[in-house]
Amino acid sequence: MANDQLETEQPLRPLSNFQQSMIALAMVAMGAGMTINFVVVAPLARKAGLTEIQVAGILTLSAALYALMIPQWGRWADRFGRKRIMVFSLMAMGLMNMAFLFALEAALAGLITGMTMFLTLVFVRIWFGLLSPGLQPASMAAMTDATTAKTRAAGLGMLGAAMSIGSILGPAGATVLAPFGALVPLWGSIILNIACGFLLAFTLPKSRATRQEAKRPKPLAMRDPRVFPHLLFLFTYFVAVGMIQQTLGWFIEDRYDLGEEQVVLFTGIAFACLAVMMVIIQFGYVSPYKPDPRKMLPSGLTLVAIGYIGANLLQPFWALCIAFLIVGAGAALAVPAANALGSLSVERHEQGSAAALLSAAPPSGFIFGPLIGASLYSVAKPLPFFISAAVMAILAIYALIVTARKPLSGA
Repeated sequence: MANDQLETEQPLRPLSNFQQSMIALAMVAMGAGMTINFVVVAPLARKAGLTEIQVAGILTLSAALYALMIPQWGRWADRFGRKRIMVFSLMAMGLMNMAFLFALEAALAGLITGMTMFLTLVFVRIWFGLLSPGLQPASMAAMTDATTAKTRAAGLGMLGAAMSIGSILGPAGATVLAPFGALVPLWGSIILNIACGFLLAFTLPKSRATRQEAKRPKPLAMRDPRVFPHLLFLFTYFVAVGMIQQTLGWFIEDRYDLGEEQVVLFTGIAFACLAVMMVIIQFGYVSPYKPDPRKMLPSGLTLVAIGYIGANLLQPFWALCIAFLIVGAGAALAVPAANALGSLSVERHEQGSAAALLSAAPPSGFIFGPLIGASLYSVAKPLPFFISAAVMAILAIYALIVTARKPLSGA
């Protein structure tokens, strides 16, 4: 009976494949813009006279505000419509990055110095953290509305794969555009964000109900007992991921005794292996076959744990790359499955709000994960890998014992 209901269920707000692809393209733009910032902004800010602690403080403050504002932007997406929030977010991201670029240019030119420079950059990044977080919760909510219980993991996985593609294009674009000027890659990301905003404005349908009597769904509280376990699950997952992302470059540098340029290259190759495998698994397996997310979740987490252990124990660099291919395969299964199961934990009309709330987990995890990873690495180099693998194994056991036994449908 339950399977028949899953087969006949219709999306709340259907989107064509082209419209879903446009949302995915917007996620590519966001992923590329964020990775370009990490590649370009940090060294340029240091060149302008900021210390590493000051640069890290600016980016961490922005990330913290971004994470804290995601639930609010998810509620605004329910109130004003998914499309409006997505378009606004892309435009704000482009314009705030443009303001940061102008401030950085002024700092590099010596027009602002010392504490004035630091406070100016902080002020601009604060507005970035306040105004730009809407794309992620709104796009996840829109994809949730456009899918059914059976297709949800594939739909949300496509957004995750799109961000992975963007994370590859960001450093690649910076490499291609940097010869034309150190700040040219930032201009490229700004133009891409604004262009995607216009594309969504013209291609997506209106997302607000047209009937006056239609009721807006009640916003979900972060501590809602139906969603909070899934939110905590995803937060824990991304804390563990953040531990590895912060320390992998140091790990590669120390293990292989590389120069500065080689460290960047080798670290980029390892992350590219992860991202490429995520894309392959998403579009080669998850999207066409739409497997049960209850089975995907423990399988994916187990693969991530195996990959982290392999990366630490296997010495050759090619073996480390294979380990990160395994991590990418696991992540492509685990993340969309966890998001899908979280959205399916509530009633049908609340699932978009739940998906938007769950989108706060990745940036929240990346606030704490890098700090924990750096602390562990200072104690012993293998600790971040072993601790992260242990976290993934515990989550896999929980998913196998608890999550896998729950019905695949909303309440």
